Amino acid sequence: MVGTMALLPSFIRSPRMAKRPARPAGRPPAGDEAVLDAPDDRLSPALVAAARGEWTTAAGLLAATRAAAEWEPRDRYARRLAAFARSRPEWYEEWRATAPADPGVLLVGAQLAVDRAWPSPARAELLREVSPLITAAARADDRDPVPWRIALDHARGSRAGHRYFEELWEAAVRRAPHHYGCHVAALRYLAASWHGSHRECFDFADRAAQDAPADSLVQALPARAAFRYLTDGCGPAVPRARLDAAADRAITLSGRLPAADPVPAEVRNKLLYVLLRLDRGDDARVQLRLIGPYATSFPWDRFSDDPLGHFLRLREHLETAGPGPATAGLLTALTGPLGGHGGHARAADH
Repeated sequence: MVGTMALLPSFIRSPRMAKRPARPAGRPPAGDEAVLDAPDDRLSPALVAAARGEWTTAAGLLAATRAAAEWEPRDRYARRLAAFARSRPEWYEEWRATAPADPGVLLVGAQLAVDRAWPSPARAELLREVSPLITAAARADDRDPVPWRIALDHARGSRAGHRYFEELWEAAVRRAPHHYGCHVAALRYLAASWHGSHRECFDFADRAAQDAPADSLVQALPARAAFRYLTDGCGPAVPRARLDAAADRAITLSGRLPAADPVPAEVRNKLLYVLLRLDRGDDARVQLRLIGPYATSFPWDRFSDDPLGHFLRLREHLETAGPGPATAGLLTALTGPLGGHGGHARAADH
């Protein structure tokens, strides 16, 4: 199956910190500082070393995830390391020159090549040239689903047909049936292929969540489908009850995950947006406390060139407002009315 890949026709900023606005007396703190896109304790040393031009820490990190079959962290780390290499490639180039067959460097290289091609108007053509890199990453370890997640993103960007996409999807889930990154890639492909047909995307997300373990990040997939619907601006209406059910499933998952932790931060930031758009202010405040200081670029960079500032404004509003909804006015001003979905999609959303 790996051989079929040959048929395939921002920069993530270093964590930024900002002092939170003054908190009125009696309000529970959400953290004295907000941090944008903070790495976890395992990734941070690798990024620090890469900034010094050293690649061995990154190589060791990816080797450890591979040995332990930690596919979710491996996916996150490959994305972040590739994003760092877009801005600071020296350490990556030395790694590739020194250990060209290292599965870690092959994985980062495949992700980096897709990332570099994605913003171009000639994306589909450029991505076709990337196929051998993805194939090499997949062949480096047949157990690893992460190259197949990259291949699924690649298939969307290169406008591959449904039959070929289904082959990639089957290969991915055979390796890791509940891998969140692969499910997100599939959802994005379906959204692009069935533009406006949000019900099919919800059907896919709901089936995946029903089949996944209770603590799997796939439980948040319906909320991601809700996010896409709320920001898309096209297609027939999705019943409010289905949006609420998606949010409720993600709330349950969030309650199972560590509070104030950078790993589930993106899931919670996205859920916060969905809850605010649904005018569920009390539930949004609970998620804000679970987020703690960990803001993420996604989803806020879809609505502002200053995602950290955007997050801080939302946080201040929620902390100063009383119990109950009281959120729709601010969200309408910042992201557009629910009926029109709102938001502005970024070209590099992949």
